[in-house]
Amino acid sequence: MSPLVQKVLSTIKRYELIKPKDIIIVGLSGGPDSTCLTHVLWRLRKILDIEPIPVYVNHGLRPDEIPHEIEFCKAFVKSLGYDLIVKEIDLETYVKATGLNKQEAARNLRYEALNEVLKEKKAQAIAVGHNADDQAETIIMRLLRGTGPQGLQGIPVIRGNIIRPLIEVERKEIEEYLFKEGIHYVTDSSNLKTDYLRNWIRLKVMPLLREKNPSITKSLLRMALIFQEEERLYEIETTKALMRSLSRKSNSEIELFLKPLEVMDPRILRRLIRRTVNEVFGLRGLDFGHVEDIVRLIKKGNTGQRVYLKGYIRAIKGYSTIKITSESPLRLREYILPIPGSVDIKERNIRLTATLSTSRPEDLGDGKTCVVIDRDKVLSETLLIRSWRSGDYFYPFGFGKKKKLQDFFVDLKIPRDERYAIPIIEDKGNILWIAGYRMDDRYRITDMTKNFLILRVEDCCPKQIERGF
Repeated sequence: MSPLVQKVLSTIKRYELIKPKDIIIVGLSGGPDSTCLTHVLWRLRKILDIEPIPVYVNHGLRPDEIPHEIEFCKAFVKSLGYDLIVKEIDLETYVKATGLNKQEAARNLRYEALNEVLKEKKAQAIAVGHNADDQAETIIMRLLRGTGPQGLQGIPVIRGNIIRPLIEVERKEIEEYLFKEGIHYVTDSSNLKTDYLRNWIRLKVMPLLREKNPSITKSLLRMALIFQEEERLYEIETTKALMRSLSRKSNSEIELFLKPLEVMDPRILRRLIRRTVNEVFGLRGLDFGHVEDIVRLIKKGNTGQRVYLKGYIRAIKGYSTIKITSESPLRLREYILPIPGSVDIKERNIRLTATLSTSRPEDLGDGKTCVVIDRDKVLSETLLIRSWRSGDYFYPFGFGKKKKLQDFFVDLKIPRDERYAIPIIEDKGNILWIAGYRMDDRYRITDMTKNFLILRVEDCCPKQIERGF
C-alpha cells in the first residue's frame, strides 16, 4: 500500500468518515485532487467494504473545456470498472434568483446535485477532494478577510454528509501519486487565473511563505487542529444559546428572539450568527465585518433597520425578533391602468383607480394615496404600472428638479429590498407618480387646468399608507 493510500486510510479511520457497506458519492471533476480521491477510494473499496460512485457536475462555466473533461472522466472511471454519472445544473437561473456570484452559486448547486445522487442511490456520504494545501489556503484567505478562532479552524474534515478524505494530504503528494500510478488528469484553466482570491493565494502568496517556512502547510494544519479542539467547547455553548433564541425556522429564513441576543456574550453571539447563516443558507465567506454589522443591528439598530449580506440574504430587525432571510424581494409585474378605470395589483393586494373630472376636486389628495393631475398633460389613454428600474428618474412635486429614483429612495431611507414593490405609474416613458410617495411636478394642476385626472390607491391598511407602502 502506497504512503498516500495509507495516510488516507488513517484519516478515514481516525475521523470515522466511512463505515463498512457505505455507498460513497465521489465528486469527480477530472482535476488532480478528485482524480486521486476516486482512485484511492477504488483502491480501498475492498479493505473498507464500500461502493464508490463517481459523479461529474456540469456547471457550464467553461463550455470549451467541459466536453473534454466529461470524456476524460468517463474513460477514467471505466478503467476502474465504473460508469460516470453526469449531472447538469442551471447556473445562470440560480445566479439571477439568488444574486450570488457564479463561483459561490456553482459551489452550492454542485453540492445540491451531489446530494440528489446521494438520495437516488441511498448513499451515506459525499466525498470531495479538498487537500491539505486547500486547507492552508483557506486559512490564509480567512485571515486576509478578517476572521476569528472559528475561521481559523479551516475546512472541516466532515460536515454533515460531506467528507474530505484527502484533507491531510499535500498537493505535491497527490501529484507524485498520480505520476507513479501513471494516471493523467485535466487542468481547469480558471485555476491558473489570479483574479480569484484563492488562486492568487495559491499561485503568489504560498510560494513566498514556503521560502520562509517550507513546512507552512503542515504548520497551518497543526494550528487548525488546535483551534478545532478549542472551538468544541464554544460550540456546546452556542448550541444552548441558539435553542434559547430560536423563534422559528424555514428553508429560506430564520427568526431569533432579540432579548437573549441583546445580553449575550459577544463571543457566543458571533458564533451563533455565523452558524445560523451558514446552516440555513449555506453561505460561506461571511467575513468579520458582516458578523459585526449584524451584532450592531441587534444591539443598537432601530426597528425595521436591516443589514445586507450576500445576494438577497439580509438581516431585518423587528420589534422583538431579528429575521435573517434569503427570500427574493417582492417585485411587481407590469399592469395597465385604463383612463378611466381600475386595476388590482395582486402582489400588494391594492387597487389603483383612475377617474376623470371637468371640475376642480375639493380634495387635491395627499400626494401619497391620492393625487390630482392635469389630464391634458398625460399623453396616453392608459398608464403603465411597474416596478422600479435602474436609471429611473422623475421631477419630484414641489422640488421641480430632475432626480434619480435611487437617490430619492436613499433620501427617504427606503430599504433596497422594498423598492421593487413600490408601484411606479408611467405615462409614455415618463414617471407620473410614485404611488405612496410623490407625484411628478410636470403633471401638476394649475389655474389653467380644465380636465382633471384623479389617481387613488385603495384597500390599503393604515400602516402601508404611513410607510408609503
